[in-house]
Amino acid sequence: MSTQQNTPAPSPSPGPEKPGRIAALAALNALEGAALVVGGIYMLAVGLFGRPDSMQQAEMGGLTLVALGLIPLLAARGLLRRRSWSRGPALITQLMALPVAWTLLRAQGALIPLGIVLAAVAVTGLVLVLDPATTKALGIRGPRTTPEA
Repeated sequence: MSTQQNTPAPSPSPGPEKPGRIAALAALNALEGAALVVGGIYMLAVGLFGRPDSMQQAEMGGLTLVALGLIPLLAARGLLRRRSWSRGPALITQLMALPVAWTLLRAQGALIPLGIVLAAVAVTGLVLVLDPATTKALGIRGPRTTPEA
């Protein structure tokens, strides 16, 4: 009679670990998306309950900001799940934030610090989204080279 030792089977590995860059990029996108949604809700509230110059503009602007806020929020979710499609919306979000930051930097008063923060977030997001480790973690292949004849 042989005795068998009961050893637990190794648990399946979920794959390579998520680099911290992915989590940081997802957090930046979620922050930008949340800011857009909150700004949109504020504009809607002013349009509905306040005294805006144009109620229609306030409401349409609010709805537009809410809709635009969904893009980086979906990108953040996709990044956390390591979906390759999420890189495009994350990149577009950062590229679109740069002209907004520039406009804020050219303003006066309290908008200048906001422009500095937005520019820092956008540049950091661009660095993270274009990092080769992020590309690799999302399963995106680099350019294919063809052998020369």
